[in-house]
Amino acid sequence: MEITDVRLRRMQTEGKMKAVASVTLDGEFVIHDVKVVEGQKGLFVAMPSRKTPDGVFRDIAHPITQSARDRIQEAVLKVFWDTSAAAEDASEVS
Repeated sequence: MEITDVRLRRMQTEGKMKAVASVTLDGEFVIHDVKVVEGQKGLFVAMPSRKTPDGVFRDIAHPITQSARDRIQEAVLKVFWDTSAAAEDASEVS
């Protein structure tokens, strides 16, 4: 599995959810609504989920292996931090 694209939208409001991403795999399959969330131990990536009638959140799509989850998280957080640095550089120039 190759992560061929990550598109990220930052949240403009305060809160724990910092961004929402779409992750493309092998140029053929896309996973929308991957979230960048601020937790107690820092940022992490949450896969798209839906709330069941009994109030439990269940992933709609998720990696089966830890290595796949790690690669997705690393790719999404890299784009998150790269766009953070670019935004800071742009604000310093203004």
